[in-house]
Amino acid sequence: MTEVRADTAKETDKPGFDRRLLPPMLLGSVLNPINSTIISVALVPIGRALGAPASGTAWLVSALYLATALGQPVVGRLIDIFGPRRLFLLSTGLVGLAGVVGTLAPNLMVLIVARVLLGFGTCAGYPSAMALLRSEAKRTGRDSPGGVLTALAVTNQTIAVVGPLLGGLLIAVGGWRATFALNVPLAAAAVLLGLLRLPKSAGTSQQRGRLAARLDLPGMGLFAAMLTSLLLFLMNLHLRDWYLLVIAIALGAAFAAREFRAATPFIDLRVLGGNTPLLATYGRALVAYVVSYAFLYGFSQWTEEGYGLSPFRAGLVQIPMFLLAIGASIISGRRNGIRGKLLVGAAGQIVACVVMLTLTGTSPVWMLLLVALIFGVPQGLNSLALQNAVYFQADPERTASSAGLLRTFAYVGSMIASSATGASFGQRADTGGMHQLAWVMLGAGVLYLLLTVFDRTLGRAATAAAQAAKEAPATTDAPAEKQTSE
Repeated sequence: MTEVRADTAKETDKPGFDRRLLPPMLLGSVLNPINSTIISVALVPIGRALGAPASGTAWLVSALYLATALGQPVVGRLIDIFGPRRLFLLSTGLVGLAGVVGTLAPNLMVLIVARVLLGFGTCAGYPSAMALLRSEAKRTGRDSPGGVLTALAVTNQTIAVVGPLLGGLLIAVGGWRATFALNVPLAAAAVLLGLLRLPKSAGTSQQRGRLAARLDLPGMGLFAAMLTSLLLFLMNLHLRDWYLLVIAIALGAAFAAREFRAATPFIDLRVLGGNTPLLATYGRALVAYVVSYAFLYGFSQWTEEGYGLSPFRAGLVQIPMFLLAIGASIISGRRNGIRGKLLVGAAGQIVACVVMLTLTGTSPVWMLLLVALIFGVPQGLNSLALQNAVYFQADPERTASSAGLLRTFAYVGSMIASSATGASFGQRADTGGMHQLAWVMLGAGVLYLLLTVFDRTLGRAATAAAQAAKEAPATTDAPAEKQTSE
């Protein structure tokens, strides 16, 4: 009995998570979603002001996704090697520069460049947060509290609600350029918080030189070229663009050959190939976000063109989904299970898709709200569960790059969703096209469920999460020790 009490006292005496890291972690992680959502209400005003067609302004969305999908795993690997502070400061500084470029942009091309800069600039926020969680676990001798992972998920989902509303307010006050100018104070705040709160990486110039020598620059280059070709193909699926898929496959083969030969590969394919649980999580993320983004893009278009709602009312229809998603994340974040969240999330997607198939242009508004509410449950559960799964399944030395790859798979899913939406609707988002899209979403939802039901490794991740929750102490004001880059 005395030994048990002594062990408990010893466990309690361990330092807790440094909550002073939370502000830069949360602010850095929302820079990407806020720029992803705020542009949705700015596309029409930008097109009118610059005389650009819808096909041209669509690149403002695609440019950010392309840059982020490429940059997240690359920047994540750099964070794994050099620590989060330096990459966080450089990237968030780039966000401020992009804000200035976008605010002063004289034409659409410059505006697209600004969105590319924003994509690369927002790449460090989420991988840095995950790396800090891992470093705090190492410093304290305990895994990080589940509440911090939940806070990351909830903060990002809250931005999904606030982004379009904030964008509308900024446009009403200062025009569409204000949506780009917003990045300047946000970046300044992030840089300041990073300077004040993020721990410095210890190490001499010689040590940093040895770390730099570990960079697999050819592997990064081949990965970027492969992913760019693949995403360009997925953005507008058509037989005439078959060569892009061939190029992507050839580059993928070259990338694999390079990584198997590299002493310190950018993505260790041997380790990743042997990490079946993590690969399954990436696969689930891809199909989950096909459903999620197809709903966000396709259902919204149908409510306006096929059902006849105004853009404002179409946006109001989706607010219950986001609010329920936030609530689902907060409530489920208190529970340790991962498999249960994924199963409920998969079931929620399937049920919502089935209800979509019953909708017509004469359906009552409450049915639209019902679909949005049903989708709110998987929106809240899936992102949290996938994020937690990656944290516990990834190689601790590659936490940031593994988190970046999760976002990359999510963006590949968004590109597939965008292509499926375009192919289903054609020239107009009518009810027939919405039903066709719902069948595609239903197929992806069923695949997501099967990938979860037959994945027996999720129990180990849940056990790790439960152990972390049991050991997690309260947050503390104690300063974090300096990290080492090695």
